Amino acid sequence: MTAKLMRQTKMMILLSLNAVAILIVGVMIFSAIMLNGGIEFKVVAERSDTVESSLEELSLIAPVTDELAAPVAIIAGNATTLGASSSTGQSEYVATGSSTMSSGGISTDPVPAGQLWNEDAITIFQTADFDICVGGGMTGLGDMYWQTSNTGVIAGFYDAARTWLGYNAESCRTPLIVGTGTTEITAGTYDGSRYDKLTVTVIAPPIEQWKRDVLNLVNQERAKNGLAALAWGTTCEEAANVRAREIMSVYSHTRPDGSAWSTACPIPESGGLSGENLNAGNAAVSPQTVVASWMNSPEHRANILNPDFKNLSVGLIFDPNSQYKTYWSQYFTTY
Repeated sequence: MTAKLMRQTKMMILLSLNAVAILIVGVMIFSAIMLNGGIEFKVVAERSDTVESSLEELSLIAPVTDELAAPVAIIAGNATTLGASSSTGQSEYVATGSSTMSSGGISTDPVPAGQLWNEDAITIFQTADFDICVGGGMTGLGDMYWQTSNTGVIAGFYDAARTWLGYNAESCRTPLIVGTGTTEITAGTYDGSRYDKLTVTVIAPPIEQWKRDVLNLVNQERAKNGLAALAWGTTCEEAANVRAREIMSVYSHTRPDGSAWSTACPIPESGGLSGENLNAGNAAVSPQTVVASWMNSPEHRANILNPDFKNLSVGLIFDPNSQYKTYWSQYFTTY
């Protein structure tokens, strides 16, 4: 009985000492709080998905042309130049329902107070064919956070817009697209004045349609300059695709085997003229951006507006696992 009482007494003493220690610590914390004007509780802002690394932009390489004079033959004592192969049978492509580019897919109408978009959902191509921008031409937003719910579709956002494609670095972000599917984008200002959500669906680019869109856009530029439209070049169609694939490994008018670009679709012995434009990377994410990039380069523009060319073949390779993802070739010919 005595031993039991002693154990109970020791337990009561220990509990009492613990209680006193807790009370002393509490008094010290309370005193510190009061001396420092109390504790201020702040709401933690949502995380940012911006990616610090910059987008790689591949510069245009100077375009090239190749010409083979038609041979001269003596027929019945008269010198006659043999003409190049006729393009008869090549029908000019007329765009029907061709792709169009909207500025970020976002309305320019005024956005309701406290929101960032009028839209609830947009669809973009896997090539990141435009940046995602807040709507209504808003400015003065300051730093914003951008968040994606499905990192298997959009893994995040680069920390700046692609201004060389005409986007506003203050109100736009370049999505880091890693797959197709749907994700929900959450964005807002850190001061809490604007907040919104947007469902973004990412789809694969329509390769064959985009090739034809390039032809249509080129013909629009030629029409502005009083030039005849080009027909779709069936003769060098496969060569254009080959060249687009080849520049994935060697971005040059010299082919990976060291031969000249024009060996992909040689000029016939009867003579003719051919030319090549190439483009890859972030300035080539859609038919509109790639043609605009070529037209902004005097040398590439010269090929597009060459009055001697009759046909255009377009090559396009999209490989999301490659370095520059999007690769274009234009193969102009008179044959």
